[in-house]
Amino acid sequence: MRRAFPTSRDCKKHVPKINSLADYATKRFRLAGKAYLEGGDPFFAPIDRLRREAEAQGEHFVSFANYDYLGLSQHPKVKAAAAAALETFGIGALASRLVGGERTTHHDLEAALAEFLGVDAALTLVSGYLTNVTTISHILGSRDALFIDELSHNSIVSGAKGTAAEAVVFRHNDLDHLDFLLRERRGGFRSVLVVAEGLYSMDGDVSDLGRLVEIKERHDAWLLMDEAHSIGVLGNEGRGLCEHAGVDPQRIDLVIGTLSKTLASCGGFIGGKAPVVEWLRYTLPGFVYSVGLSPVISAAADAALRLMQQEEWRIARLRRNGELFLELAQDAGLDTGPAVGRGVVPVLFRDALETLAASQHLLRHGYYVPPIIQIGVPKDQPRLRFFLSAQHTEAEIRGVIDLLAEPRSRCATSLPSLTAAT
Repeated sequence: MRRAFPTSRDCKKHVPKINSLADYATKRFRLAGKAYLEGGDPFFAPIDRLRREAEAQGEHFVSFANYDYLGLSQHPKVKAAAAAALETFGIGALASRLVGGERTTHHDLEAALAEFLGVDAALTLVSGYLTNVTTISHILGSRDALFIDELSHNSIVSGAKGTAAEAVVFRHNDLDHLDFLLRERRGGFRSVLVVAEGLYSMDGDVSDLGRLVEIKERHDAWLLMDEAHSIGVLGNEGRGLCEHAGVDPQRIDLVIGTLSKTLASCGGFIGGKAPVVEWLRYTLPGFVYSVGLSPVISAAADAALRLMQQEEWRIARLRRNGELFLELAQDAGLDTGPAVGRGVVPVLFRDALETLAASQHLLRHGYYVPPIIQIGVPKDQPRLRFFLSAQHTEAEIRGVIDLLAEPRSRCATSLPSLTAAT
């Protein structure tokens, strides 16, 4: 006898019951790779304390995990600007800027950003992650399409999930594939947005911006460039991928960036044509329904932006450090993937346990480089991701490469205790 299609009541009988949110979280954590932490947790290391303890013992503690690309986070002028804003304006922005009014620090920073980027106007938000999520989900509708690189940052992916537009993925940095997809599918949509990154944060490679612009213009599409990791890193003046590639920034529809990396602060920004930015000021959910930047934060970012332009030697030193790291790593036989040696360089390992062991091997010798496993990269491509800074010395770069170049048996035979980082 033919069995009837199960009812919703029947289906519920077969769904395992989860007794509590804690039980659910524990199960999901285990599936996400909690077993890798059984030898100790290499994440959330108290780096300030570790640095103090190392210095008190006459030892060094070097972080390759923080994206203070130009070494401005401790600059006296940045701290002085933040202190002055604190004294003048207090700590908080106190409300959404639309309904609560602005602080003069907001306008000053946005005007400086727009001028630096070579765009008409800029708008700042409280989170770089939020900037991508809210912008992508806001500007597209159900008759539109979004084309994103398969290795896009999670903020871009989350923005894609939040939009009513159809999302189409093209192979990483494969612009022939993007061109093919647009040629085949562009006619079926009202508007199309292509999203790419200036410097990819896990692989350290760059987009071919000249070709991207040519493709988007030929297919009548918009282009959003995420310059989070390329401002202060690419170009002789640190203006990002446009300067690096020799492309007029006016040909880019939207530039997304962050204040938390080169600019040593916190938050995100959008740059573009004046009518577009003005529209976003009144309609963008992540801006309209969120508090503005703290005056302390915006003043610090503004000071860092000005210092970057005054002290261009920092950009040149960062470039030399990145090139040196890449050269030494490759000479040592380390797998650096497609990295171009600008700010971000990964070192790939065979599996997660080897990556964890290598991270702890470095930590025991005073180098902090947390492993990247499970989250943010394909499971078969675990790595140590190195953020290079203008403050790193040649000795520090040579020292960490020498440790990684030691026979793999030294750092991969077992997973040592991680108590030093907890």
